[in-house]
Amino acid sequence: MVETAERTTLEYGYGGSERLVMNMGPQHPSAHGVFRMILTLEGETIVAVDPVIGYLHRCHEKLGESLTYVQYPSIASKTDYVSAMTAELCYVRAAEQLGQIEVPRRAQYLRAGVAELQRIASHLLWLGTWCMDMGGALGGGATMFLYCFREREMILDLFEALTGARLLYGFHQVGGTRYDLPAGWAETCRNTLAHIERRLGEYEALLNGNAIFLARTQGVGVISPALAQEVGVSGPLLRGSGIAHDIRRVEPYSAYDNFAFDVPVEVAGDCFARYGVRMQEFRQAA
Repeated sequence: MVETAERTTLEYGYGGSERLVMNMGPQHPSAHGVFRMILTLEGETIVAVDPVIGYLHRCHEKLGESLTYVQYPSIASKTDYVSAMTAELCYVRAAEQLGQIEVPRRAQYLRAGVAELQRIASHLLWLGTWCMDMGGALGGGATMFLYCFREREMILDLFEALTGARLLYGFHQVGGTRYDLPAGWAETCRNTLAHIERRLGEYEALLNGNAIFLARTQGVGVISPALAQEVGVSGPLLRGSGIAHDIRRVEPYSAYDNFAFDVPVEVAGDCFARYGVRMQEFRQAA
């Protein structure tokens, strides 16, 4: 069944204002071809959103029909090509549970380590693009974008030294990991994380006292705890609404039960709260 897109319309007579219904994505720079929204606006205020999902479907199930369990991780990594380490890990853990395969202890620790590095890289990508989307505020929207991508490159350098790749890694395999740590990698990793922790203070100095940044994040996009649970949000979005739920703590995997870490929580439920959760998660991961 082919979906018929509604025409953009301009409605009059709504409380004396003009209401615009418009399409955004999937062919839009911010959507990257994977997401579409039908927006209802009054002036510059979005009053309703009708999300249209499914554009990221890549026939992974069909591709898997002709592959073995051992071959499939290379496909799983493309589920989220900017967080391939995590995507691979999800698949191999499922395969291992089905096959009742016990993973060596060292591999479990390696998996947790690279997952946290991927978390840092993912949060850096989010923070940089998020600030860019807020426009020319913050002393230039591109400032934070370039800062974050500068540090993200350092994480990708670590992944390249470990796996030979910077995007799709092939690190995880059913039963363990494909690679062990090369000589000197652990020391480089420690130095990189120490550097990124220092940079976080610079990020916060740039953002937290910026009136425009605060105006565009505080009280914006509020998700109440009840709504968060009703629609099933997870991760920093859920924890930004005051719910301290983290799967690493609730159902530990890959040696997470051997790590002492806090679960950052903010209660305001707005964009600034979710930013605060992620900034704390940077430090927890490092």
